[in-house]
Amino acid sequence: MADAELARKMWRTLEPYHGLVYFTPHAAAAYAELGIHGRDGYFASRAAPLGAVGPEVVIATFYNFHPPLIHHAIPAVWEQASPAEVLAARLAAADAGLREVLGDAIDGDDVIEAATLAETAARACTPGGRPLYAGHAQLPWPDEPHLALWHSITLLREYRGDGHIAALVTAQLDPCEALITHAAADNSGIGPDVLQRSRAWPEVDWNAAKDRLSLRGLFDGARLTDEGNALRAQIEEQTDQGALGPWETLSTEDATRLRTLVRPWSRAISDSGVFGQR
Repeated sequence: MADAELARKMWRTLEPYHGLVYFTPHAAAAYAELGIHGRDGYFASRAAPLGAVGPEVVIATFYNFHPPLIHHAIPAVWEQASPAEVLAARLAAADAGLREVLGDAIDGDDVIEAATLAETAARACTPGGRPLYAGHAQLPWPDEPHLALWHSITLLREYRGDGHIAALVTAQLDPCEALITHAAADNSGIGPDVLQRSRAWPEVDWNAAKDRLSLRGLFDGARLTDEGNALRAQIEEQTDQGALGPWETLSTEDATRLRTLVRPWSRAISDSGVFGQR
């Protein structure tokens, strides 16, 4: 039986295997061939499973980006390429990126075993209240084991992410406030400048969000108050609890085995420097 701590560990271990596709130069090149450039490729590729949706759907499901950044990409990207074309480019980029970093390891029996375990967990996810997961769940499973593993991890990741947004909404944190509390929480490990810049929030909006948090007694200067840290811990706990379902289909031993198998590949991806390339 899975518990919240195991769910959190699984996410942290598996995330780099999925996240490579957002940073590998192969992705930017693949999207550029379709006429989609810069950060527009990220929004197009992650939203494509939902179809040729408008910007408000992406704002809602991605949650923490400054809306004009999304309006720049959506719906203009659909005039350059169809969602199906974007998805094909994304899968090809994931394939190229994983092959580049992991080499011959992707052809080993361990990948087949990991893909089988991850697929068992991913197929146990349910779509209710999980729109971004549900869009991805409609996509066909890739045939090659290393891509089937990537797809399964993508489903598990988006399933968790949908639940995280639900927790933020329940806590009455808007997108900008969510980023600030994430960066300011104890043991965050990520600076506010990184989140503000990567999500393109202007200084005036960022400071206004800080003021709103201060009025609620959640933020004090550069850090969260005790109440703020308690709220953030509650959000993370709710996120972990909401992500338990898939892992309850695996024994603790099988979940731990999956984590053991994927850990060296995720570490190799992290150590490759690919996450610093964008």
